[in-house]
Amino acid sequence: MTKLIAEVPLEMAGMRLDQVLAELFADYSRSKLQTWVKSGRVEVNGLVLKPKDKLDGGETVTLDAEAEVVITSEAEDIPLDIVFEDESLLIVNKPAGLVVHPAVGNWNGTLLNALLNHDANLETLPRAGIVHRIDKETSGLLMIAKTLQAHNSLTQQLQDRSIHREYLAITRGRMTSGGTVDEPIGRHPTDRKRYVVRESGKFAVTHYRVVQRFIRHTLVQVKLETGRTHQIRVHMAHIRYPLLGDQVYGGRFQMPPACGEALEKELRSFKRQALHAAKLGLQHPVTDEYYEWEQAMPDDMMRLLEALDGNEQ
Repeated sequence: MTKLIAEVPLEMAGMRLDQVLAELFADYSRSKLQTWVKSGRVEVNGLVLKPKDKLDGGETVTLDAEAEVVITSEAEDIPLDIVFEDESLLIVNKPAGLVVHPAVGNWNGTLLNALLNHDANLETLPRAGIVHRIDKETSGLLMIAKTLQAHNSLTQQLQDRSIHREYLAITRGRMTSGGTVDEPIGRHPTDRKRYVVRESGKFAVTHYRVVQRFIRHTLVQVKLETGRTHQIRVHMAHIRYPLLGDQVYGGRFQMPPACGEALEKELRSFKRQALHAAKLGLQHPVTDEYYEWEQAMPDDMMRLLEALDGNEQ
């Protein structure tokens, strides 16, 4: 239990209790604060009030921010590649093939199960502190909040689009230059597991630049301005440069003509989209200092690039 005490500024006179709490304890969500008010964990001058009660200013507010178990998944001993950790924040390098959190078809063996094993206190946070996710077959950096305050801060940064996210991707097709895809993304009208560019979709912007060109492929750096599901995969396919190995948005697999033996071997064995979350930057939820991490591509993508370099350039 964390006991927080604050004095209501006089300029807040006439404001409702729930509005005052949102200002005084901005590290917590409004819904969580209202829940605590209704459960009696908030006192104003020693009295329990209702969320809509108005204050005079000058009162002393006491908040017992008691953590509650909100996750019922089981902890599992799954190795974590931890890049950074302190009392409020955890940065991990997720391997390709690991699902981020349980869902139909993947109730166990996920990153969430691994996190609960690493720190049992994460069971008191929504999704064990996971505030964003990357696809199962995408590798790279993910941020996890370890406290409610950190969770609220990181969620707000995502909403404000102030989180810096860069990806490395290998596309099919030789790009002539970089650019920006500014197209809305929504669910496919008939296949609910897929997403497409459609007018009724949600605003989505992807920036990309060429890092290295090959004869029939391109290594690109991608920066996300928004974070829609499958955004990079959908946008790259939309401009006809689908990600190499993408079995959902890349169409039927075709071996390039005049392909060397080494490249053919790597292409046939590469069974995921060639996408890696390489860089992550954010304001620390407690110190407000800017932190940035960078993670090199995994071995499978490196081998693929080496094969492309030796057989296509």
